[in-house]
Amino acid sequence: MNKRKYELGHEKISKLLFKYSTPAMIGMIVNALYNMVDTIFIGRGAGTLAIAGLAISFPIQMLIMAVAQTVGIGSASLISRSLGAGDHRKAERVAGTSFSTVGILGILMTIFGLIFLTPLLRLFGATDTILPYSIDYLSVILLGSFFFVFAVSSNNLVRSEGNAKTAMFSMIIGTGLNIILDPVFIFGFNMGIKGAAIATVISQISSFIYLVIYFLSGKSILKIRRKDLIPDLNLLPEIFSIGISSFVRTVAGSIFAIVINNSIAYYGSDLHIAVLGVANRVLAFMLMPLFGIIQGLQPIIGFNYGAKNMMRVKEGLKLAIGAATALSTFGFLILIIFTEPIVRIFNNDPNLIQEGVPIIRILILLLPVIGFQVVGASLFQAIGKAKPALFLSMSRQILFLIPLILILPQFFKLAGIWYAFPLADLLSTVVTLLWVAKEVQIMNQQIKTA
Repeated sequence: MNKRKYELGHEKISKLLFKYSTPAMIGMIVNALYNMVDTIFIGRGAGTLAIAGLAISFPIQMLIMAVAQTVGIGSASLISRSLGAGDHRKAERVAGTSFSTVGILGILMTIFGLIFLTPLLRLFGATDTILPYSIDYLSVILLGSFFFVFAVSSNNLVRSEGNAKTAMFSMIIGTGLNIILDPVFIFGFNMGIKGAAIATVISQISSFIYLVIYFLSGKSILKIRRKDLIPDLNLLPEIFSIGISSFVRTVAGSIFAIVINNSIAYYGSDLHIAVLGVANRVLAFMLMPLFGIIQGLQPIIGFNYGAKNMMRVKEGLKLAIGAATALSTFGFLILIIFTEPIVRIFNNDPNLIQEGVPIIRILILLLPVIGFQVVGASLFQAIGKAKPALFLSMSRQILFLIPLILILPQFFKLAGIWYAFPLADLLSTVVTLLWVAKEVQIMNQQIKTA
């Protein structure tokens, strides 16, 4: 315990960021690889419409993950700052409250989702031809919500105590098993898209078991007592106030999915929804390393901000922005050069390839600036400033992307939907830059007066 706390406060930032971010990046890349492989298996085993069904179901899955991230990120930020301030007992109370809260929420989401399954899918843009595929997939996924939200939330807690490798292994175990089971259920048992969902739930259960064993084994620096599992109502407001920005960002993505899926259905076709499904998987794969950097950065910034060491906070921020920008630029070059071979991996449907290649190239036009945007927005979560974190989480999709998707097609039809993406990226990056610059000025003043 003391070793981890010492390195968070004294180890060289570049070495520390590499140490914490690398396992998180590996875990996120593996997770994104699963999403890619899952979609490839579904596309090859069930066809283009099944990819569209997955695209409709995905934002609902993201809503479930948003709930887990709300509790997990909020708790992780509070745990990191509590450890940095030397209040170890508070950190343990936060962890216990987190476990019980996500468990209750996971059960409630399963019940709600199954009751309102068809209306939900219709809301998110499922057409008559896509709906059966979405129902087959999501009805199974919802049954695993309890295990999924616990694993997602708890991985944030594990990282908050400086143990990125355990979080990485949790993701690798679940993802690796999922990749193995996908072809077994999809092709071996001829279960199509439902088989992919069963493989996913089994993998989520495996990650859940691994994390439970970790916390019960005594390897965690957080010793959770039974009384800690009773939710502390005094802690919940702070947990949710910090985590809500992640929730809003994901909810914004889901609201955006409702808008874009229905807009595509109006201006385009089921094929274009499938194209969007492929684009989402490809972009997620390229962006996941950025979120690995963020997850590695969070305990460093949270601990040192709690310890009032602003020089280390600034250094961590600067290094993370540089690394994230380099990765997003690399992802842009890969996608712009190899667009057609990448689309072909999912399905050889000539219509999917013909439509998908130019659309993806438009969507990624400003991918290089996404690295700064993501790190900048996440800074405020790590330091416990809920309002700017919430605003920046809303800016891209709620303030810019959704209005642009509603306005541009009035003049440019279907093309207007695609060009809304890079324009929203530009506007959101400018807003993030202004807010981060202001926060850095505040840190500089604190350094001068220290």
